Amino acid sequence: MSALDATDLRLVLALVEEPRAQIAELAARVGVARNTVQSRLRRLERAEVLRGSGRDVDLEALGYDVVAFITLEVVHRELDSVVAGLRRIPTVLEAYEISGRGDIWCRLVAGDTHELQSALRQVLRIKGVIRSETVLALHAHIAYRADSLLRRAVDRTRRAAEAAAAPASDAGLPIMDR
Repeated sequence: MSALDATDLRLVLALVEEPRAQIAELAARVGVARNTVQSRLRRLERAEVLRGSGRDVDLEALGYDVVAFITLEVVHRELDSVVAGLRRIPTVLEAYEISGRGDIWCRLVAGDTHELQSALRQVLRIKGVIRSETVLALHAHIAYRADSLLRRAVDRTRRAAEAAAAPASDAGLPIMDR
């Protein structure tokens, strides 16, 4: 797919901010006709820039080719201010307080290694960050997913409903006699 233009970017942003928005609402937010929104959504989905509900955005299509995982060691009394500092860095996608080696784990994206280096310097300038360890992602073999867990939950609830609907005459029998 060719580079995304300003309208594409505004549309993707509108979907991320409000994934349940209807076509007419998106058209109003982006300032284009409904047909424009529909055709661009189809094009973005075919190119796999948008997947699923619109929250799953291919960041590579937006120019963020570099993915890094950063483990931070921090001064514990500064943890809240470190997290607040990480929130201010737009390329930090996630941050988790962790157990084990390190205190915070972050996923960060960048357009290239120079941008990554700049972001890492921003992270290291946050008061309370002692040191960092950065690992670059080379290839995503399994992208973020929740569908398999949802299928499991559906199966589990279906089995529970079937068990609850079992004939009352089975209720007193041992399990192996059913």
